[in-house]
Amino acid sequence: MSTWNSPLARMKAIALGLLLLAAALYALATHMAAAHPAWGYLAAFAEAAMVGAIADWFAVTALFRHPLGLPIPHTAIIPRKQARLGRNLADFICTHFLATPQVMAKLEAFDAAARLAGWLRQPSNAEALGRQLVGIARYGIRALRDERVRRFIQRSATAKLREVDLAGLGGQLLDLLTHERRHQAMLDEVLAQLDALLQDETVQQRIAAGLSAEFSALRFRLFGKDIGLDEKAGQWSADKVVRRVSALIGEISRDDQHELRGKFDGCVASVIARLKEDPAFRLKGEQIREQLLAHPAVAGYLRGLWDELVDWLQADLADADSTIRRRLIRLSLRLGEALAADEAMRRWLNDQLLEVAPTLVERHREDIRRYIAERVAAWDSAELVAQLEHNVGKDLQFIRINGTLVGGMVGLVLHGLTRLLG
Repeated sequence: MSTWNSPLARMKAIALGLLLLAAALYALATHMAAAHPAWGYLAAFAEAAMVGAIADWFAVTALFRHPLGLPIPHTAIIPRKQARLGRNLADFICTHFLATPQVMAKLEAFDAAARLAGWLRQPSNAEALGRQLVGIARYGIRALRDERVRRFIQRSATAKLREVDLAGLGGQLLDLLTHERRHQAMLDEVLAQLDALLQDETVQQRIAAGLSAEFSALRFRLFGKDIGLDEKAGQWSADKVVRRVSALIGEISRDDQHELRGKFDGCVASVIARLKEDPAFRLKGEQIREQLLAHPAVAGYLRGLWDELVDWLQADLADADSTIRRRLIRLSLRLGEALAADEAMRRWLNDQLLEVAPTLVERHREDIRRYIAERVAAWDSAELVAQLEHNVGKDLQFIRINGTLVGGMVGLVLHGLTRLLG
């Protein structure tokens, strides 16, 4: 960039030009002083203008560097006070922008839930969000192909599975399923299915056939003819069994305090207690777990299942009409619509944000303060000076220009007073 294309450089050139003009006027006025008293006024103006210009050049330059490269005390203020400036800047930001009352007031006025709902309801935003999530997922799926990742997942999963207490977990699961006699509803369903099964004609025929085989001794020959009572006895017995079992099922179903229900409760409670406390059950659970983990067929099955899942995910994510992406977009739109229509939910989200914000602000304010101070202190001094001068140097050159003009006017006034009083 040429000199005149830089606003800072142009302002510096103007300020320097005024100084040189004042010097030229001073030389001319001094040379012509004897010709007329007016030249004395011009000389006084030019002399004071040069003093003002040089003084303000020194002051402006001393902010950023040593004037003329000389290590004059109290110059190059910004580089020398860089760390202190960073601390003061950090204090200012944390005090006036990150104080808890200011942050809370801003959050209350911000209405984050409504803004989120409005953002999600925009199809373009939902589309962009879907693309971003698909991109992240695509990268993650590629990472899952890496053999090191696969081995790590396998080792981690195996280690976690070895920590599982199958017997204790089974006891806890049964305990949960039997809470408030839930298992009795399961018993009712099993009994109902059993009754329906017994009413099936095919099942009854099979029961009758089985019983007939047990009554084979009832077959005998009379007058040279085979007479068999086994089939009739089997059929009669089957009918009796089915009717009796069906009646018993009906009794149990109608009576919540039936004796068999109590026995069922006791049996389930016994199994739960043994699963939780019996060392033999615990040992058996550990043996089953180790056999499953060590069996190559199980490992091969799980590996194949994992590969199929990764293949499907990768193929879908690579498709221009990805099912996952379309679902994500629809989910975003529906979430936005639901949130926009549910004032109570929006209020709850805002309340949660306002509840957690003070803790986060208090926890991280000092971290932010230290970060700002350390970053400013770590900046390269030359770069810091260049950036500051680039941003504020143009305005500082007006100090030099004003110093030149104001200094000249003061010199002119002083020369006039001197002549008046002299």
